[in-house]
Amino acid sequence: MKIFRFTRAPLDAAALRAELADPACGGYAAFEGWVRDHNEGLRVRHLEYEAFEPLAIKEGERIIAQAIARFGIEHAACVHRIGDLAIGEMAVWVGVSARHRDEAFLACRYIIDEVKHRVPIWKKEHYENGDSGWVNCERCATPATHHEDHDHAHSHVRAPVPDYSRQMALKEVGAAGQAKLRASRVLVVGCGGLGVPVISYLAGAGVGRLSVVDADRLEPSNLHRQTMYALADVGKPKAELAAARVRALNPDVDVRTHVLRLDSRTAPELVEQHDLIIDCTDNFAAKFLLNDVCVESGKPVIFSSVYQYEGQLQVVRPDRGGACLRCVWPDATRDGIVGNCAEAGVLGPVPGTFGSLQAFEALKLLLDLPGQLGGELLVLDLLTMSISRVRAGRSSACPEHARRRVALSGQHPPEAQQIEVSFESLEQALEDGFEIVDIREPREVAETPAPAGHVRHIPMAELLHGMPAFTPSGKSLLVCASGRRSLAAAQELRSRGLPSVYSLHGGIAALNQKRRMLS
Repeated sequence: MKIFRFTRAPLDAAALRAELADPACGGYAAFEGWVRDHNEGLRVRHLEYEAFEPLAIKEGERIIAQAIARFGIEHAACVHRIGDLAIGEMAVWVGVSARHRDEAFLACRYIIDEVKHRVPIWKKEHYENGDSGWVNCERCATPATHHEDHDHAHSHVRAPVPDYSRQMALKEVGAAGQAKLRASRVLVVGCGGLGVPVISYLAGAGVGRLSVVDADRLEPSNLHRQTMYALADVGKPKAELAAARVRALNPDVDVRTHVLRLDSRTAPELVEQHDLIIDCTDNFAAKFLLNDVCVESGKPVIFSSVYQYEGQLQVVRPDRGGACLRCVWPDATRDGIVGNCAEAGVLGPVPGTFGSLQAFEALKLLLDLPGQLGGELLVLDLLTMSISRVRAGRSSACPEHARRRVALSGQHPPEAQQIEVSFESLEQALEDGFEIVDIREPREVAETPAPAGHVRHIPMAELLHGMPAFTPSGKSLLVCASGRRSLAAAQELRSRGLPSVYSLHGGIAALNQKRRMLS
């Protein structure tokens, strides 16, 4: 049957009810609206209904779809009369069948209320005194104010509500799929370039609970790729900003905010509370921590990482015995060895594309759609539009991976405290006996020269390619743009037997900031 329709024929409640019969349903609720013989002190002789049918049917179908999604019912329908109706005739019928009675009652009430408020249907009452008047029309609510030339072609003003009808029209989704989304709990770690499209699309799809995690505050340089935010938001916590956008986009979503940096203490508790984890971070330590916790708890997790014009996508399904992140990358890459967006550069649509792919994989998983990415790593180069799939076999050591959990205390591991040093200027470092090595790329050095003389320039790739010629008895201070690459390089060189290699905390950016504050 059509879920919303008009008819000029009398309504048969028994026949309509039979159309909703379903052995899987234990509850049925119906509403019948009849023509009464009075209104506001006037005796009514008969009624006349008009409707703008193309728009009314579309809006009515939207209301039914929303009721199915919101209340988890199995079937619903509404039939409305148009034309002339006598006293006592049924003007409108709403029927709902559901597994339980509560949902049926609530959905039935919701449908009739929304139809009354939102669907362009007008009622003209004819009174015994010979007068008549249009009802449910602001310009002509009473006989005295009715305009004979008014065509009633306007809609009632009402706050809009979330509408999932377009995705529910897919046979793979429907009412049952929407109910699955409403019951799901998703944890998104990172509210940056990847997280923004993930959060937006899952909120729009009607995911029941969406938890967002991020400790960072918005910076102006984020905005070209994190389009959920505005310039006026700079300086505010990203997680709180993202949650506010979700509430504005879809009040049906239970959005929860966690302004914190994930560590080995907070990660297990958060992961345990959710059905699906989506990693939208830009550092390897957090990715491997999430991997280890999800392997241990058996929760699925969707990973993505971006470098300049390309990116990778991997879905880890420990609940199905799939390969995990460590199966593909046995040794966790240190943060800084591969540049992040700030240092390597990125165009905004690149993380936007991969975040959208993460959101799509999430919906495929939550809705149990075919074609889910599993057992392979998807690599996409957006510059050349080349796509490759790398088979990711599960390692025999995978059950042990969860026990190799990366401990995160703040942003860097504990040994970083002995490697990182701070100075007011590079001249001060030179006076303290450090040899200064700038490991930035030539382009970076040309754009922002190191604020001191006597600085060696060895790009990071060249530095790590072989054993650098450092003075064995001397101290070497590595510097980069923000301190991330220099810290990773210093850790790597120390592991090769060079104990006197240090990293400048905060990098060139921190030195320039101090200079501006003193000037």
